[in-house]
Amino acid sequence: MIEKDLVINAKKGDVNAFCVLYDKYKRRLYNYAYYKLGNIEDAEDVVQDCMLKAFEQLNRLKKPESFSSWLFTILYHGCMSAVKEQIKRRNDSDIEQYKNTLSYESDIDFEREELKQALNALSEEDKNIVLLSVVVGLNSKEVARITGLKAGNVRQRLSRSLAKMRSYLS
Repeated sequence: MIEKDLVINAKKGDVNAFCVLYDKYKRRLYNYAYYKLGNIEDAEDVVQDCMLKAFEQLNRLKKPESFSSWLFTILYHGCMSAVKEQIKRRNDSDIEQYKNTLSYESDIDFEREELKQALNALSEEDKNIVLLSVVVGLNSKEVARITGLKAGNVRQRLSRSLAKMRSYLS
């Protein structure tokens, strides 16, 4: 069954169709959230909230063929809220608790850490463009719709950002 049909069926209340859509997107949703937020727990929470919101508001989706960009728009806004919450938690926590988090995260796979560092060398907007384009697989028009930029600007910034990341990693 094609995605458009799954979305139409899910809008009609078919929970199984929505589950198939979730299975199709869960990895890309998680990857985007993980690289945006930097930790597993926050990424899992944001993806869960995103899918719950998508399920609850599916009837608001006007074009079933826009499901992918609509879903990642929800995730994008959820990640932005989570970043604000992370900042608040860091400002409110004591330094010892923060050190424990850093030592825990240092056990994560080395390559993943290098990629996170290369992404963090980018501006927030460029980081979002790379994540939405490369990790999620959205095209420049879909990324433009989410970020509010023009598609040509998205392509240009993506190219420059990837070059910057290559330079950082080499």
